[in-house]
Amino acid sequence: MAAKAKHVPQRTCIVCRQVKNKRELVRVVRTPDQRVVVDPTGKAAGRGAYLCNTAQCWQTAFQRGALARALKVEISDEDLAALKAYAAGLEP
Repeated sequence: MAAKAKHVPQRTCIVCRQVKNKRELVRVVRTPDQRVVVDPTGKAAGRGAYLCNTAQCWQTAFQRGALARALKVEISDEDLAALKAYAAGLEP
């Protein structure tokens, strides 16, 4: 009998709605103290939302307010600046 293939978790980008492997997306998390940060491990405590690893999806998320809506939080100017700095380093 053939070995069963390992399950690969799938997640959906909140902007383009593409379903991809969890590791191909970037997780943004609302921490218990209401901060919004990028979660490189994908395991931080809090409500998470996933975005593609492209500048286009991130810019669209900022324009539409998709992150604040998905995380059900008002994003502070400080956190928003940190997220935009992260997005600036992504491929176009």
